[in-house]
Amino acid sequence: MSRKLKEKAVHRLSSEKGTIIKRWGRKVTVALIYPNTYYVGMSNLGYQQVYYLLNQREDTICERVFLPDREDMDEYQRTGTPIFSLESQRLLREFDIIAFSIPFENDYLNALKILQMGNIPLLASISGGVTSFLNPEPMADFVDLFLIGEGEEVVNEFIDSFIKNNDAEKVELLSKLTKIEGVYVPSLYSVRYKTDGTIESFVQKGKASRKVKRRWIRDIDSAHTLSRIFTPETEFSGMHLVEISRGCGRGCRFCTAGFIYLPPRIRNPKSILDKIEPGLKNAEKVGLVSAAASDYPFINSLCAPLIAKGKKVSVSSLRMDSTTDELVDALKESGHKTMTFAPEAGTERLRNVINKGISEDDILKSVEMAISRGILNAKLYFLIGLPTETDEDIEGIVKLAKRIKKEVLALTKEAGRIGTITLSINPLIPKPWTPFQWSPMEDVKSLSNKLKYIKESLKKEGNIEVIHENPKDSYLQALLSRGDRRVGGIIRAALETGSWNRGIKESQVETDFYVYRMRGRDEIFPWDFIDHGIEKGYLWKEYERALKGQFTPPCNPPKCHRCGVC
Repeated sequence: MSRKLKEKAVHRLSSEKGTIIKRWGRKVTVALIYPNTYYVGMSNLGYQQVYYLLNQREDTICERVFLPDREDMDEYQRTGTPIFSLESQRLLREFDIIAFSIPFENDYLNALKILQMGNIPLLASISGGVTSFLNPEPMADFVDLFLIGEGEEVVNEFIDSFIKNNDAEKVELLSKLTKIEGVYVPSLYSVRYKTDGTIESFVQKGKASRKVKRRWIRDIDSAHTLSRIFTPETEFSGMHLVEISRGCGRGCRFCTAGFIYLPPRIRNPKSILDKIEPGLKNAEKVGLVSAAASDYPFINSLCAPLIAKGKKVSVSSLRMDSTTDELVDALKESGHKTMTFAPEAGTERLRNVINKGISEDDILKSVEMAISRGILNAKLYFLIGLPTETDEDIEGIVKLAKRIKKEVLALTKEAGRIGTITLSINPLIPKPWTPFQWSPMEDVKSLSNKLKYIKESLKKEGNIEVIHENPKDSYLQALLSRGDRRVGGIIRAALETGSWNRGIKESQVETDFYVYRMRGRDEIFPWDFIDHGIEKGYLWKEYERALKGQFTPPCNPPKCHRCGVC
C-alpha cells in the first residue's frame, strides 16, 4: 500500500469533525462508496445520512470510499495500490458489503472503476441513490441488488435481514433479501424483447415480486437529514446543510424530484432548529435544502432565529412566485451576492406546457426584489428542447434576458454599478417517471444551433453571460437514464476502452433507439417494474395536457388523489 496515500487519508480524517471510527470485530462491515471524489461526495447530504444511519448500529461498521482525484489516481496506478477505505484504510475486498450511493447516471463508469481498482468482480455490490429510484436497469449486470427507496426507511431492515441470513449461499441470500419491500435483485428477473427492440415482457423468477415498491418515510420528522461530518475539503465547507422538506407538489412535467418523492413532506421548523443546534458550532452558514426553499411555509420561522444567533442562511434555488421580502432580506443579511431562479422557458405558453406556473411579471418582480436590496447578480435556469418548443420560444429567452437587464439597469442607476445576469441553459432530458418520459430528446445538432443562436443574440449585451451543458453530454445522460439492460454493454465497453464514445462504438448498441425515439402510449418501459404509487395513466394524461398547454394546479395531500400516491 502506498505510504503517501495512507498518510493523506489519515490527514484528511484529522481535519474532519463528526467522523465515526469503530473497532473492527464481529460486526457487519460496509464499504459505502460514492462514485466521485471526496470533494464531491462529502457535499452529498444523502450519502452522509446513510453513513450515519449505518454507524448508529452496534452490529455494523460503515466506512467511506471515494474515487481518487487526479493526483491520487496517478499514485494508485504508479504503486499498484488497491483502493481502500478512508477510516481504517482497509482494502475493499475485506468488507462484507460493498454499497454504492449513485446520484447521477454519468457516475456509472466511476462505480465500475472503483470495483476494478479494488480487484472486485463486476458483480458484487448493492446500490441505492436517486438513479435506482428512476431506472436501475442499465446497471443490472453489475449489481447484485438495488435498494429502491429512501434510506431512512429501508437501510436498517436490510441490515437486519442480511445478518439473519448471512450464513446462506449467495443465491439463497439474495432470494431471502427480496422479501424486504424495496429490494430489487436483477438476476431474479428476465426481459424479453420484441423484434422492433421494445420490451415484450418483464418476468420475475420464483417468488420475486412482480412489482418492486419504492420505500418512503411517512413521518419525515422521525429521521432528520443534516450534515453529519464537517470538512474543509468540500464545496460546502463552513456550511451546515439541513433538509427542510422532501418532494414537491408543483408537478413540473420535466422534473423527476417532483414525482419520485411524492407525496411532498414538510419538516417541523422547531424540530429542525433543535436538531441542527449541536452542529452550528462547526459552521457559519446554514444551507436550507429543499426542492424550492421559498415554498417552505415556515421559512421565516427558520431564518429569523438563525440570523439572531449570528448565522448566515443559504438556499439553492427559489420559485419566483413564492419568494417573499422577508426571505430576500434574510439572504441579503447573510451576504448573498447572487439570487438563483428557474424560469425554465422564455415564454408563458411554454411555461404552461411544462406546468411551471409562473408569469413574466413574477420573474421581473423577483429580480426587482433582489436588486432593490443590493443583491445585484441573478442566475436564471432555462431548458431548451422542450416538447412543442418553437423558434419564438427560443427568441423568448433572448427577449426575457434583455428585459431583465433593462429592469436591472433602471434599478441600479443610482448605485452606479450593475451585476451580472447568468443564463444557465441546458437541454431537456426526458427522464423516467415524468410526463415527458414518452417524448424523444431533441437532436444534438438542433440543440447546438439553438444554443449558438442564443449566445450570438446576447454576445453584444454587456453583463449577460451564457453558460450551458454540451448537448453531447446530455445525449449520454439520456441514454443512461432511459436505457434498458442492453445499455450495460456500453458501460462495460466504455470501462474497457476508457471512453464513452469508443464504448458506444465497440458495443454496437443502437443508442438513438433510446434517446431520439418517441415511445408508444402502451409501451413497456425498462423501469415499469418499480411501483412509485404513481399511476402510469396519470402521467400520460399530464403529457397530453402538456401538449395542449394546459396547467395543472399543485397537489394538496392528503386530500388530492389524482396521481395515485396518496
